[in-house]
Amino acid sequence: MKVMHIHFGKEGGAERFFVNLVNALHDRGVEQRVLIRPGRSWRGELEGSAKIYEGVFRRISVSRFFLQWRMSRILREFRPDVIMAWQLRASRFMPSYKKAFRIARLGDYPEHLGYYTNVETLVCITPDIAAKVREFGWRRDIEVIANFTRAMPVAPISRSELRTPADAFVVVGMGRFVKRKGFDGLLRAVQKVEGVYLWLLGDGPERDELQRLTDTLGIGERVRFPGWQTNAYGYLAAGDVFGINSSHEPLGNVCFEGWGAGKPTIAARAEGPSWVMTHERDALMVDCGDDEGLANAIRRLRDDPELRERLSEGGRETLQTRFSEKAITDAYLELFARGAAQR
Repeated sequence: MKVMHIHFGKEGGAERFFVNLVNALHDRGVEQRVLIRPGRSWRGELEGSAKIYEGVFRRISVSRFFLQWRMSRILREFRPDVIMAWQLRASRFMPSYKKAFRIARLGDYPEHLGYYTNVETLVCITPDIAAKVREFGWRRDIEVIANFTRAMPVAPISRSELRTPADAFVVVGMGRFVKRKGFDGLLRAVQKVEGVYLWLLGDGPERDELQRLTDTLGIGERVRFPGWQTNAYGYLAAGDVFGINSSHEPLGNVCFEGWGAGKPTIAARAEGPSWVMTHERDALMVDCGDDEGLANAIRRLRDDPELRERLSEGGRETLQTRFSEKAITDAYLELFARGAAQR
């Protein structure tokens, strides 16, 4: 099986899963090539699993036509069985190459279907996204295949690296700093719980605003902004609780990272977490935008070690039974085989 991936994303959960899947497929004997943007921090994690090409796709530019010519050469030489586009821009770039099965992975709700002209099958990461695609009038094939994480318990970083006391209770949040991720709510919740520290791993357009809010709330001595961390698992291992406070979260890798690292999770009831998590069994769930509910959940976990252990075990069980690497990789391999057999 030979797969050509097209991915023009930057940094975030979608990119983490892209790296995870390419590496998992390599481990299962799939020959792969990938087209990505230049200068990606995660490029090195792909080098042993795929031949890498770099390019930038812009809607109107001379470079777009050069990249299309390059892709034609790659396809003639590689002759893939499958071409997989990741998200909108890559789907718009999908070539009309009839010799390969052409799929696009949707990690979020599309606004329209205009980008998928050359796509045969859409892979949606939740049933809700699949339903929305059907509402838009998609009549071709749809598959629902979730994400998996390769997160696992690793040696923790030293808390001294982030100027955090060894005995502090630490909440970890991670992701792109945009409004829908709800990091402002995490800050307000932490302000309500005396002594709790918050590490926010990531970056994005809301970073300055989040830092200003930290100062306004008077909790600068308890909040840390370590920036993007390609391998965040050491930070998760050094924390006590993983927090997801998105108002809109289809099914980011973030839904699984805490479980994979063996940490109890608190999550707002956005779309993805509501589908994969069960309140009191593998996570504590709070309503979106409920700062007080989020603060209460943090207090409960801080004060109840048995609850922390029960939720951590529940998360591990959910990963193993519903969202394991083997199950998700098997689903992709079965999809690839079915599509390639139709050529």
